[in-house]
Amino acid sequence: MTKKNKTKKISLFLNGKFDYSTLIITLLLLSIGLIMLLSASAPKSRSESETGSSYDYIIKQGIVAVGGLFALIVLSKVDYRIYKKFSWIIYFGLIILLVLVGFVGIGEGGAKRWINIFGFFTFQPSEFAKVGFIIFYASILSDMKEKNKIKKFVPGFVYPLIFLLPIIYAIFILQNHFSATFVIVAITIVQMFVAGSSFKYFLASGTVGIIGILGYILKNIASGTAENFRMGRIDTWLHIDTAELTGDAWQINQSLYAIGSGGLFGVGLGNSKQKYLYLPEPHNDFIFSVLAEELGFVGCVIVIALFALFVWRGIVIAIKAEDNFGTLVAIGITTMIGLQALINIAVVTNTIPVTGMSLPFFSYGGSAMLADLIAVGILLSVSRNGKKSNS
Repeated sequence: MTKKNKTKKISLFLNGKFDYSTLIITLLLLSIGLIMLLSASAPKSRSESETGSSYDYIIKQGIVAVGGLFALIVLSKVDYRIYKKFSWIIYFGLIILLVLVGFVGIGEGGAKRWINIFGFFTFQPSEFAKVGFIIFYASILSDMKEKNKIKKFVPGFVYPLIFLLPIIYAIFILQNHFSATFVIVAITIVQMFVAGSSFKYFLASGTVGIIGILGYILKNIASGTAENFRMGRIDTWLHIDTAELTGDAWQINQSLYAIGSGGLFGVGLGNSKQKYLYLPEPHNDFIFSVLAEELGFVGCVIVIALFALFVWRGIVIAIKAEDNFGTLVAIGITTMIGLQALINIAVVTNTIPVTGMSLPFFSYGGSAMLADLIAVGILLSVSRNGKKSNS
């Protein structure tokens, strides 16, 4: 390719139209999320602030949101294919960083998940790792697919899973961060499946894994003991009607009270009662409960519909991507946002046991917000050079 043609191709990429539907959906989710965060965090902010301000949380999150939107626009104009050249650097760099967090990070309850930067701010590497590992797996899986090895057992199934072992060690064992581990593993499996890994290998390994997990749970239930807090959460979930109204039972019961109080149209924006000392983490993991109380069933349907539309547009972008790498990056990011939303909403409605999963674009947390907006920027970059118009 001549220099002139290469320059023309870059120019066409930079000036190409990306998927505006995805951008609009993201902006709507972000806007609603910031409004709900202001409402949900006000009581906690007022009680913790030295000046009695209700706006400490929303100001911090708003600053991150502005920075994230700037990153989104910039990354949407960066050719996503450049990331493939650095996929191995991204992988090993993140592994080193995540292991470091496990030893020198800060946190509570035996979980170390944050790094303090010179006392000025903290960030959570596992949030950015989700995006980085999406790029890494998209790279190696697209290479296997192009070499026609993706359906073979070792290169197409065993080889990708081997690289999950350091991730599981760094995040689950060292940081005690089950939800992040689960999301990364789930995204990887989806990427492998989309890339073309043989379904029979997934079926066999999945069956063994499910049997092992169920056996572990049943063993602990039968013995009447909970070896750790996760078993305690499962036990509470299974016996929510008879569980003591403390701990996880308190969390989920207050969440259900909030959701039930909302009715069809809600009690009105800012009028939640459960966010006042009743609902734990109303600005974080349980912000959807506050939304349900204040905006009601209608508000919940609108938010869920927006997440569903985001997933749909993400799938469209993946289908229309120019190459396998773009397809796998797009499907990975779509899965990341959609799965986190699904798990969070399932938790607050007591559909699954309690786990620490934030709601994308809503929950308080600068690292998660910035990582999500960066991911959307990369997704828009993939859409910019699609086979056809993504409108």
